[in-house]
Amino acid sequence: MAEILLRLPNEGDEHQVMAYKQEFEAAGDSMDGTGGLAAAQNYGKWLSACRDNRSPDTVRPGLVDATTFLAVEAESGDLVGMIDVRHRLNDFLLNYGGNIGYSVRPSCRRRGYAKAMLAQALEFCRQRGMERVLVTCDKGNLASARTILSNGGVLENEVPEGESITQRYWISL
Repeated sequence: MAEILLRLPNEGDEHQVMAYKQEFEAAGDSMDGTGGLAAAQNYGKWLSACRDNRSPDTVRPGLVDATTFLAVEAESGDLVGMIDVRHRLNDFLLNYGGNIGYSVRPSCRRRGYAKAMLAQALEFCRQRGMERVLVTCDKGNLASARTILSNGGVLENEVPEGESITQRYWISL
């Protein structure tokens, strides 16, 4: 696996981010941890929202402050994943979404990227002074559960969410 870096998105990332979105849409897969990319009308509006959402003073209504990172291969700069760190939890996030959401583009899965992304996001959380974080996944998402467990996750419980079950893992920092 190539080394990855987490970095903030910028104006120069439009092509890669929109190709990422298209790959998920073509696969019929959900874009977790993308700061609302699935619903974004265009790249500029998405980027603006990501920037606004980093601060509690400018976070968009109905959301909590969060930092959305691109996960890129260090050498090539290719976008392989995205990860969203929510700085605090509301009731919904406490039960279902957690502090961290992430996704790896379908063509880049099973290479260890998610594990590396989560490890780097946890370091970001440590630097912010967070003592523990909640990371969740669908019970049927065994790859995500392995990623969380490999980063120190401890399963607290499972919560029904419609037709699915959300597993809630805490990671002490």
